[in-house]
Parts: sequence; C-alpha cells; structure tokens
Amino acid sequence: MWTSYLDWSLADFSGYIAVDELYDGPFCVLSIVDNHTFKRLLYQVLDHDPDHKDLTAFFQRFRMALQLRGLVLRGVTTDGSPLYPEPLQAVFGEVPHQICEFHILKELTKATLQAVATVRKDLAARKPTLKRGRPSTPAAKCAVRQGERLQQKIGDLFGHRYLFVQHDLTPAERRTLQHITRGLPQLRTLRTVMEEVYRLFDRRCCTDTALTKLAKLRRRVRRFKQVGKIVNKLRSPNLDKALMFLDDKLLPSTSNAVERGNRRHRKMQKTVYRVRTQEHISNRIALDMLRDLQKEGRGTTLKVLHKTRAE
Repeated sequence: MWTSYLDWSLADFSGYIAVDELYDGPFCVLSIVDNHTFKRLLYQVLDHDPDHKDLTAFFQRFRMALQLRGLVLRGVTTDGSPLYPEPLQAVFGEVPHQICEFHILKELTKATLQAVATVRKDLAARKPTLKRGRPSTPAAKCAVRQGERLQQKIGDLFGHRYLFVQHDLTPAERRTLQHITRGLPQLRTLRTVMEEVYRLFDRRCCTDTALTKLAKLRRRVRRFKQVGKIVNKLRSPNLDKALMFLDDKLLPSTSNAVERGNRRHRKMQKTVYRVRTQEHISNRIALDMLRDLQKEGRGTTLKVLHKTRAE
C-alpha cells in the first residue's frame, strides 16, 4: 500500500484532498481522499476516538508520502469538526482549509426548521380551551372558530415547512409562503435569511465580497431575536471558512469525495457482519483500495473477453 498503490493513486494527484473520520462501533477510520479523482490516498483504523495527536501523526505520514514524490498540497476540505484545524496548521502550515458547504447548510436549515417548529408550538399554546359538547354561546362559537383557524395555520406551516429552506421557489410557492406566514413576520425573516445565505455561496463572487455580505447579514439578524438558533449558527467561524473556495476555482466546496467512501463502507458493514475487529476493518479497506488499483486491468480483460465471444 505504501509503494505501488500510492504511486498509482498519486500519479495524477490534483493537490486537493478531503479528510473525514468514520465511527464504526468502538473504532474510528481516518481517511484522506483526492477531492478531484476520488481515489483514497491514506487511511488508518483507530481503536479509540481520535485526538489532535492522532491527526497530527496521520497528516505527517501523508506529508511524507507527498515529499517523497515531490508533490504539493494546495487545499484541504473537511467538515466542521474541531479535530482538524490545529493539526492541519501544525503539519501543512497556511494551506487553505475549506469547511464543507453541505455541512454548514445542513446546520442552518436544521436551525431554520427548528424555529418554524417553535412557532407552531406557540400557535398551539394560543388555542383556546373549549368545554365539552357543542358550543351554545356566541363566545364559545367564537373560540371554536379561533381554534380552527389556529389549527389550520399550524397544519399549513407543517405541510409547507420545506418552503423555508428550499433553494429556489416558484412564483406559486412564493404565494403559498406569503399566505401561510400572514401575521408571522419572523417567519418571513427566516426565509429572507436563508436566501441571503444561499447567495453567499455563489461562485461568481470572491471570498472578500461574500464575507462583507455575511457581516451585513449578521448585523441585520441581530435585531430579530425571534428567529432562534439560526442567529448563533450565522455567528459561527466555520461559516467564514466555508467561503474559502470562492477564491480558488479548483478547491471543492464539499467533502463528498471522502463521504462517498464512508457511505460505501457503511453499506458493506450492513451485510458483512464478521468485519467487526480493527484488523478485519483495516484489511477490508485495503482490499477495496487494491481493487481500485486493478480496475483498469479488469476493464481491459472484460473488453478482450467480450470481443473474443463476439468473434
């Protein structure tokens, strides 16, 4: 793995990597994947949760592999875990560190949906308490109508909650959003905030421009206390790091390259139950890497066999 496989995987090294950790029971799998060619470059299976010391040693092994081949690292993409910034700074210095755009947007959309759920709970608490039986007095009938209107509003907010986080809205969906948020200005502010967040990740602007827009957005939402946890998410420094890719057109904005390998590993673990020890997990990943190394030869063999059968 340290010789022939690395020679093959680093032969067309793009200079950009994605790093992630995968937890499998008591074990943790550290992985480095080329963020352009999607080739796994290095991995390590730990029998404990990783710390900065483990990540530093892991990155030093990768730096040695690059130095032996005269290669240079140009950018790193990870999720928002606090495990990576310090070891990356210690080993690779000022290499651009991009936080995965998908993970940042996932946290913001989750906070937005939680804010919508909080509004629904507040509306449910405002429903009047009704006595048993059919209403007979005008006040009781008015309370029934008020409760029905509130319940309809709650149902509309739940059924159309996706409109608050959907990237683009059609004119019909915008009219629906205006209807269900009538009398709830904080929810309209939530939708406006999400639209501004999506504009931050537009490749047509640079990082400085996006950071200026983000600073204005933070000052704007500071006045709206009703929007909930999304205000705290907007203040996170990870959001600033998620905009690094705007200045480098080759720096991927997500860590999908390494996440795809993690999904493949989880799918395998669902069916192969005996791969549950540190040694077996390590050997299984090495076997997958060797299969990737030999896939070009297998493709040539299949073409020859198909051609021979056709003749």
